[in-house]
Amino acid sequence: MKIPCYDCNTETELEVGFEVVNFVCPKCQSLYARDKEGQFRRRSQYKNVLRDYPLEIGDVGFLMGSEYKVTGLLRKKVHPDFTWTEFILQNEAKEFLYLSVSNGHWMMLTEMENIAELRGGVTVLDHDGIDYDLFEHSDAEIIDAQGFFDFALPQNKLIHLAEFINPPNIISIERMNNVQSAFHGEYVKKSVIQKAFPKRTMPYQFGVNMIQPSRFDLRNTAIIFCLFALLIITANWYIYKDQVEQNVFNSKIKFSEFDNKEITTPSFVLKGASAPMTISVSTEVNNSWANINVALINEDNGDEIYANKDIEYYHGYSDGESWTEGSQYEKFNICGVKGGKYHLLITPMKAPEDSSNSEMNVNVVWNQPSSRNLGLVILGMVIIYFIIRYFKNQFEKERWADSSYSTYE
Repeated sequence: MKIPCYDCNTETELEVGFEVVNFVCPKCQSLYARDKEGQFRRRSQYKNVLRDYPLEIGDVGFLMGSEYKVTGLLRKKVHPDFTWTEFILQNEAKEFLYLSVSNGHWMMLTEMENIAELRGGVTVLDHDGIDYDLFEHSDAEIIDAQGFFDFALPQNKLIHLAEFINPPNIISIERMNNVQSAFHGEYVKKSVIQKAFPKRTMPYQFGVNMIQPSRFDLRNTAIIFCLFALLIITANWYIYKDQVEQNVFNSKIKFSEFDNKEITTPSFVLKGASAPMTISVSTEVNNSWANINVALINEDNGDEIYANKDIEYYHGYSDGESWTEGSQYEKFNICGVKGGKYHLLITPMKAPEDSSNSEMNVNVVWNQPSSRNLGLVILGMVIIYFIIRYFKNQFEKERWADSSYSTYE
């Protein structure tokens, strides 16, 4: 079809698979309508013109397994100043497809079989057993248009619009020229549109779109974390269920014999999975210090692991108050000790001027029951879940920021 514009002397030619009711010149935005004789007559002209649209009349893109041609576009506005652009496309089978873009975010819509007349006060719409929440209920106006249309564009009349969302899906209901139409749509990534129209430059995305999917699904995240926690609890139980605690060394060491001297313990065999070796030390330090150095020697491969601990205890009276610092007892771990044959090299030490402290008690236990690491992992997952929940909540607040029906304060 070829239609000349008498206002700018431009001819627009495009093959379309429908009867054209209105035509808007892509160059000067003059609106033409058919008269009784079937001729196109100029009626008016759109003044609020935007020249930089991502798609143009006649562009062809491959979407949903078919080639679609852009036959028309509409730019709409709701009070006070929110605008978006809708593109009308048709394929060779004469099926219509609608693309909508706002702030660089795209959605793809198809017309539904007309749903029941929308009643006032409805905030939740049920469709195929899925609830859609009311996002917008307002009047929109067409502020710009281009191309060929199989319907009459309203002149000086607003389009009554109701939009219900269940991200990433939307149901949009329009009443135009006293005719109600319903459209079902879904959010589409910009890359999909760019691939369909590779010669066009897609607009920059910003903000959160009304049906943009969140990066996180709280329900699935909670399920995954719970299953993972159950898995590690079960694995921990299975690994250690037959493993028993082993006391590998327990003795009083006299400083008169071994002060700053190395003690070699008898060899011992550890059987089971990796587990911490806990070393408990007590000594009667009094306003003084002591120290223990422990070397764990693997007799199978010669590997050595060293650990060192100070035992300090001080007390006194000053400024009318008693005070203490430190302790006469300390406990520390050598982590991840595997099964095998070992012995210990223990070196005790005390302050040279400490004559009152005579001995040190040392107790070494392998595989003392501990769920510390297990608890830390589960605590970490709980913290991560609440962090994700926070950002999800902020995302939804931004989504609903422009809606009068937001449940997010």
